[in-house]
Amino acid sequence: MKNEIRGKVLGRVKRISGQVAGIQRMIEQDRYCVDILNQISAVRSALDALGVELLTSHLESCVVGRSKGGVHPTAQPMKSDELLAEVQHVLSRFLR
Repeated sequence: MKNEIRGKVLGRVKRISGQVAGIQRMIEQDRYCVDILNQISAVRSALDALGVELLTSHLESCVVGRSKGGVHPTAQPMKSDELLAEVQHVLSRFLR
């Protein structure tokens, strides 16, 4: 993962972590349930956006970039059909 994308992703994760901590505080403070549910919805949206960012990065660097020699150092060698199966598996889990 490029440093630029890594920084962006880490920033998103830190914001999500803060949101989750905020939900915990809201529960501890016995806040109104609808307010807590709204925060949960915001966290879910933030996680979805993070997943899209990571998936896009994976497709750019590990799938498309593979043919350009831009393979991630920890990526396992795969044939085209194996790579496609991996992408299908990741998408099916992500879209649940």
